[in-house]
Amino acid sequence: MASRTGKIAALVAAFGMGLPIIASLGFLVPHANIAQVTAADMAALRFTLLQAALSAAVSCLLAIPLARALFRTRFWGRRAVIRLISAPFILPSLAAVMGLLAVFGRGGVVNDALLAAGGTPISIFGLGGVVLAHVFLNLPLATRMLLDGWAAIPTERFRLAQGLSFDRKAMFLHLEWPMLRALLPSAFAVIFLVCLTSFSVALILGGGPKATTVELGIYQSLRFEFDLTRAANLALMQTTLCLFAVLVMGAVWRPSGFGAGLDRALRLRGQWLDGFVIGLAALFFALPLAGIAARGLAGVNDLPNGFWMAAARSIFIAVTAAFLATWAALMLALAQSRGAGIWAELAAMLPLGTSSLALGVGAFLALRPLIAPQSAVITLAIFFNAAMALPFVYRLLLPACREVQGSYARLMSSLGMPYWAMLRVVFLPRLAPMIGFGLGLSAAMAMGDFGVIALFGHSDQPTLPILAARVMGAYQMQAAASVTLWLILIAFALFWLFDHFGGRDAKA
Repeated sequence: MASRTGKIAALVAAFGMGLPIIASLGFLVPHANIAQVTAADMAALRFTLLQAALSAAVSCLLAIPLARALFRTRFWGRRAVIRLISAPFILPSLAAVMGLLAVFGRGGVVNDALLAAGGTPISIFGLGGVVLAHVFLNLPLATRMLLDGWAAIPTERFRLAQGLSFDRKAMFLHLEWPMLRALLPSAFAVIFLVCLTSFSVALILGGGPKATTVELGIYQSLRFEFDLTRAANLALMQTTLCLFAVLVMGAVWRPSGFGAGLDRALRLRGQWLDGFVIGLAALFFALPLAGIAARGLAGVNDLPNGFWMAAARSIFIAVTAAFLATWAALMLALAQSRGAGIWAELAAMLPLGTSSLALGVGAFLALRPLIAPQSAVITLAIFFNAAMALPFVYRLLLPACREVQGSYARLMSSLGMPYWAMLRVVFLPRLAPMIGFGLGLSAAMAMGDFGVIALFGHSDQPTLPILAARVMGAYQMQAAASVTLWLILIAFALFWLFDHFGGRDAKA
C-alpha cells in the first residue's frame, strides 16, 4: 500500500511538472518554419555558443587555483571567505550586472581610476562584459565542485605522497590531475548549460547585432516585433542547444575512482601564492557587492512607486515556486530511491532540456486563442521557476533519500508503516537540512527571475527585477541601485531562513 501511494504521488509530480513543459514545447512546432531562419538568427546562435563556451572555460580555469588554494590553506575567517565567494551563485543575475557596472561600467571604480591615471576607459558592454558577468556568477559553482573534488581525495593518498617525497609537480600529476580530469568536463558542461539560458546578462550587457543571444532574440521577436514564427524558431533552437548540452553533460561525467579513505584530518602547508589567489578572488566578489550596497544605501529613501507591491509579488512567486519545486523533487527522489525506474529521473531532469523563455513562448502560443496570456503571467512565472529549480533540488535530495531508504527500509517494512507516516516520521526529519537548502536555493533563484514576466510585458504586475530594469532604463540609476539592494537582501533572507530552519529541525 505504501509503495503504491508513493508511486501515485510521484506520478502526480511527474505529470504535473512534465506535461505542461511538453505541451509548451509542442505548441512551438506548428508555428516554427525552418525556411525563415535568418542570418541574424544564425549570428545569435554563434554568439550564444561563443559566450557560453568562453564563460564556462574561464570559470573552470580560474576555479582550479582558487579551489586548490582554499583546500590547502587554513586561516581565521576561512568559512566567511568561502561564503563570500559562494554568494554570487544565489545572487540574482540582474544584481550581479548592477554590481559589475558599479565597478567596471562608465563612472565605475575601475574607469575612474583609469581616467585619473590618464588611461583609456574600458567598456563592459559586448562579449567581454557578458563573459565577465557569467564568470562572476558561475565561478563560485565551479570552485565548489572542484573544492569538493579535492576534499574527496583520501587523505591517505596525500600522506603516502608526502612519505614518498613527492614534489608539487608529482603530487599534481598523480593525485590532483586525475580528479580534475574527471570533474572539469562536468563542471564545464553545467556552466555551459547555465550560460546558454542566461537572459538578463545579455539583455543589459549584450544587445546589438554582434552581441545578441538566442534568449535575447526570443525576447525581441515576441516583445517588440511580435514575430511568432521567429520566436518559435528561436525557442526550438534554444531547446535543441539545451538538450545537446544535457546529453554532453551526461556523457562526460566520470567518477574520480579514488575510493574511500579513513577520513583522517590532513594539514597541507599553503603557499604565499595561495593567499594571493584567495585575496584576489575575495576582492573580485566583494567589490561589486560593495558597489551595490554603497549606491543602494545612498538612495534607500528614493524608492520608485509600486516598490512594495513589486516586492510582495516577488516574494509570493519565489516562496510558492520554491515549495512546488521542492515537493515535486521530494516525491520523485523518494520514488527513485525506492526503485521507481528511469521515468522519475527523466521527469525530474526534463526542465534542463529547455529554458524558461522557450517555455514562455510555447505557453503564449497555447494560451493566446483562449485568454490574454498576460492575465496568467504570475501563475506561469511560479510554474516555470519551479520547473527550472526542480533538477537541482532533485539532485540534492536523491542521495539522502537513497541513504535513508537503505538504512530504514527493512524496519519500515516490518512495521507496515503507511507511506505518509514513513514520510513524516522517517524521511522528513532526516532530510530536513537538504529540504531547507533546496527551498532556500529555489526561492533565491525565483526571486531574481527576469524571464517570463519580461517576455509577456505585463506592466501592471512588475516584480523587483522588472522594476529595477525599468527604472534603470529610465536612467534613474540611484533608484535602480536601491531596488537591486533590496532584491539582494530579500533573496539572501529567504535563502537563509529556509536553510536555517531546515538545519535547526534536523534529527540525527
